[in-house]
Amino acid sequence: MHRHTLGARTALSAAAAVGILVASPATATAAPASAQVSVTAASTVGVADLAGVDYGTWRRDVKAVVDTARPYIEQRTANADGEKQAIVLDIDNTSLETDFHFFLHLPTPAVQDVRDLARYAHSRGVAVFFVTARPGIIHALTQYNLKAEGYPVSGLYVRSLPDLFEEVSTYKTAKRAEIEARGYTIIANIGNRPTDFVGGHAERTFKLPDYDGKLS
Repeated sequence: MHRHTLGARTALSAAAAVGILVASPATATAAPASAQVSVTAASTVGVADLAGVDYGTWRRDVKAVVDTARPYIEQRTANADGEKQAIVLDIDNTSLETDFHFFLHLPTPAVQDVRDLARYAHSRGVAVFFVTARPGIIHALTQYNLKAEGYPVSGLYVRSLPDLFEEVSTYKTAKRAEIEARGYTIIANIGNRPTDFVGGHAERTFKLPDYDGKLS
């Protein structure tokens, strides 16, 4: 299924959920990350099942990539010498298990290996930025979801109305350049689609599986 189709469906459901969160302040209070229930393969249902992507296989494939990223980040941050370092993360099926859950599931569970990596990087002084193709209307909901799932969030970039008329790769490249213009060195860029990496502006890239576009 195409990213834009999934993104539109996610946006519609998420926008509705924003209304629920705003209407009920008690609901908007995120539970501590430690209280989040781990999602098991048996409980996952969503678009990925329809696309024929197996949850367990996906988790193993994600872990294999993250396992190569961690020693690099450890080495790269060992002697930062005052350098402002950052990593950039995509969100859907990179930071959150979007396609493996119903769209009204809130919060969408974190991709645990990626969350652990983000926390590790942050503990070593690295800023954690999220650059997503999600529309600006769900900025608050997306930020709530990331923080509820225990991600450090140094910045979150979503698409404004003009951005919606640009190629996703063009928009994401511009946002990475914007982060660099703030004085950061992007030591790692992690995503699951080719559009997450076009245009450079990162020292290293780590691509998670999308199985020929079956995951958004």
